[in-house]
Amino acid sequence: MLAENKKATCGREKNSDCVVEVELTNDRINIDINSKIKNLFGKQMEKAVRDVLEEFDVKGANVTVRDFGALDFVIKARTKTALRQALKEVQ
Repeated sequence: MLAENKKATCGREKNSDCVVEVELTNDRINIDINSKIKNLFGKQMEKAVRDVLEEFDVKGANVTVRDFGALDFVIKARTKTALRQALKEVQ
């Protein structure tokens, strides 16, 4: 169990990029996608985040993605980096 929530952010507010904020919790996984194209690609964006969380065996996290036209591999990379930073704080 985490003593307190650990938070980390990765990314830039530039075209073809995204900002991912990960907050580790003892709770369940919540993913919030903020994107102009959420109606079209929201499910794929959420799947990209969930794939990374599963890869790291994370059971509780609040993840916010602010999308500026990022492709899936960018979302995954930003999520991995933010998650590694948050996990580093826990250790």
